[in-house]
Amino acid sequence: MLLGPALAVSAILFSLGVAGVLLRRNAIIIFMCVELMLNAANLAFVALAQQLGPDGQVIVFFVMAVAAAEAAVGLAIVLAIYRHKQTLDIQNLNLLRG
Repeated sequence: MLLGPALAVSAILFSLGVAGVLLRRNAIIIFMCVELMLNAANLAFVALAQQLGPDGQVIVFFVMAVAAAEAAVGLAIVLAIYRHKQTLDIQNLNLLRG
């Protein structure tokens, strides 16, 4: 696997994730875009591990563990917000306003 194309794909995926987070209003779509950004970082770590040795692959396992925890906590928050407000549109959420 060549390093340049793998990092290019990783950068494209990360850019798509950032664009999704900034442009979308649905909480589930934003959540999926954050996961896409984490997977892009994983791809970069694996591509760099080919050059640096197995340290990059060890980091991938830590990133996957963080992504799994983020998925569990994020999904619980999304479900709690939906039960409370009956919508997942971010602009309609004002739970922290007193």
